Amino acid sequence: MHNTRYIIVFVAILTLVVALILSLMATGLQPIHDRNEAVYNKKAILSAIETTMGVEAASLGADQVQEIFDEQIEQVVVDMQGNIIEGLKAEEVDLAQERKKPVASRRLPVYIYNGAQGKVYILSVRGSGLWDEIWGSIAVEDDFSTIVGAAFDHAGETPGLGAEIKDNPNFSAQFEGKKLYEPDGDYTGIVVRKGGAKDPMHEVDGISGATITGDGVTQMIQTGIEYYEPYFEKVGK
Repeated sequence: MHNTRYIIVFVAILTLVVALILSLMATGLQPIHDRNEAVYNKKAILSAIETTMGVEAASLGADQVQEIFDEQIEQVVVDMQGNIIEGLKAEEVDLAQERKKPVASRRLPVYIYNGAQGKVYILSVRGSGLWDEIWGSIAVEDDFSTIVGAAFDHAGETPGLGAEIKDNPNFSAQFEGKKLYEPDGDYTGIVVRKGGAKDPMHEVDGISGATITGDGVTQMIQTGIEYYEPYFEKVGK
């Protein structure tokens, strides 16, 4: 009877000690996790301007990524009326959380890359795919119409199908040179067309077998970029 009691007490103490150790490890590792996540997110943003930079974002080390952000990227946050919100950096805005707010209350991140060829504006968009949320970065010239690059990611699209928006570089490469606006200034966005693009300026080829994800990308860009229009007008589109 006494032995049983001792065993129970020992197990309880051991459980408490293990829980304490795990808690301390988690606390100690949190800063490392946060830094790694920040670098990952910044690389994802830079993926949209690989052609402009002349280097693949995935090949950059953490210090190189931070150097680009420190020296060549200006970060601003705008409200839905296109006004810059002072005191905030674009990387502090979580679009997943912003989507939960009423549209009029949302904040939008803008990353402005200052390169040898001038300014490139990297705009963040988020929407819904087949299974879960999808998101991306659309980089445009200072006319706010000509796309210089795009990068996409997802929470749970099907491998080999919807996941191709991230995994297949040929998909995102199609967006380079496309136009968000007609020459007369009318907004069109970009259509991911099942069966192949027909309009060379405003459409890209869809991914075979991933129609719903493609439609999600179309809607995400259509709505997401449209949110930035008040900002475009204030900057001088």
